[in-house]
Amino acid sequence: MSTTNNQPQALKRTLGPLMLWGLGVGYVISGMYFGWNLGLEKGGTLGLAVATFFIIIMYLTFTFSYTELACAIPKAGGAFDYALRGLGKNWGFLGGMAQNIEFIFAPPAIAIAIGAYLNNLMPSLSIIPIALVAYLIFTGLNIYGVKAAASFELIITIIAVAELLIFAGAATPHFEFENLTKNALPHGWSGAFAAIPFAIWFFLAIEGVANVAEETVNPQRNILIGFGSAILTLVMLCILTFSTSVGIDGWEAIVYDADGNASDSPLPLALSSAYGEDHILYKLVTYLGLFGLVASFHGIILAAGRSTYEFGKVGYVPRFLGDVNAKFQTPAKALIFNMVIGIIALFTGKTGEIITIACFGALSLYIISMVSMLALRKKEPNLKRPFKVPLYPIAPIIALVIASVSFVAMTIYNPMLALIYFGILAVSFLWFKMSN
Repeated sequence: MSTTNNQPQALKRTLGPLMLWGLGVGYVISGMYFGWNLGLEKGGTLGLAVATFFIIIMYLTFTFSYTELACAIPKAGGAFDYALRGLGKNWGFLGGMAQNIEFIFAPPAIAIAIGAYLNNLMPSLSIIPIALVAYLIFTGLNIYGVKAAASFELIITIIAVAELLIFAGAATPHFEFENLTKNALPHGWSGAFAAIPFAIWFFLAIEGVANVAEETVNPQRNILIGFGSAILTLVMLCILTFSTSVGIDGWEAIVYDADGNASDSPLPLALSSAYGEDHILYKLVTYLGLFGLVASFHGIILAAGRSTYEFGKVGYVPRFLGDVNAKFQTPAKALIFNMVIGIIALFTGKTGEIITIACFGALSLYIISMVSMLALRKKEPNLKRPFKVPLYPIAPIIALVIASVSFVAMTIYNPMLALIYFGILAVSFLWFKMSN
C-alpha cells in the first residue's frame, strides 16, 4: 500500500537551510577523501590543478544557474523536471536518465572506498562485505525517514569537515612548496584533459540539493541559502585538501600504496609518509575519514531515491518505483531498486571506471540543465523566479561550454566507458519510447 486514507502521495516537507547545507556538502565531501587522487596519475599536480581550476568555474556558474531552476520549479526530479518543462518529453527523459546514472553509480565507488579505509585499519575485514553492509544500513535509514536521514547527514558532515581541517593542520608543518612541482606534468597537457573526471569528483552530486526541493520548507528561499553556502564551503575545502596533501611528499605519495597499487585512501597515505602509521594523527584521520565517505554515500542514496521516484511517478520507469511508503512517507521501492543496481556495480571493484561513468552522467545533466534554463528564459519569461542567476546569460553559458568541452575530452580519453554510458542511455531511451 502506497497511500494513506486515499490521499495523494506526497513527500513530507521538513528541511531547512542548515540541513540543506549539510546535504549539499555531505553529498560531495567524500570527493575530498578519495578518487580525486587518481587524477594525479593522469595529469600530475599541474595537470589536475588546471583541470580543477576550470571545473571550479564550471561548478560555481552551474550551481547558481541551477539554483534559479530549483527555486522556480521546486520538484524532486531536479534536472528531469527542468528539461521536461524547457525542452520537452524526450530531453526530459534523457536529462533524468543522466541524473539517475550519476546518482546510482556514485555510491558504489564510495562504498568501495569505505571498505578500503576500514581495511587499512583492520586488514582482516574484506572490502566488498563492508561495502554491502554499508548499502543495507544506509538504504534502510533513508527508508525510515527524510528528517532522520538529513539530521544524521548534518551531524556526520560537520564531523567530516572538521576532519579535513584537522588533516590540513597536521599536514601544514610538513608542507613544502617544491613538492607541488615534482614531476608536475608527467604526461604533458593532454594529462589535464585525462584528469577531468577526477576533478569533477571533487564536486560531483552538489546538484542533489535540488532533488529534495519537495521536502524543503520554503524552498524558494532555503534552497538558495543551502546551495550557495554548500558550494562555497566545498571550493575552500577542495583547495585546502589538494594543496596540503600533495605538499607533504609530492603527488605519487598519495596515489600509490606500498605495493605500488593505486590507492583509495590518499589522506592516510599522506600522513603515513609524514608521521608513520602508528601515529595518533594517522589513526585519527583514517577513522574520521570514514565520516566523510559515509556522508556522501548516505546523501547520494537519498538524492538518488528522489530522482528514481520522480521517474516512476510519471511512468518513465515502472510505476511502482514512484510509490511513497505509507508509513514512512519515503520512496522506499526506488531506494531498494537503486541499491540492487549499485551492488551489481560494486562487484566490479573498479573505482576509477565507476567514477568516470558517474561523471558522464553528471556532465550530461549539466549540459541539458543549462540548455533547459536558457530555453525557459525564452519560453516562459513570466515564470516566477524567486532567485535569478547573476550575470545572465554569461554564467549558464560558461557552465555549458566547460561541461561540453569536458564531456568531449572524457569521451576521447575513455572510449570504452563512453560506449557503455551511451549504451545505457540508448537502451533505456528505446524502452521509454516503446512504453510511452
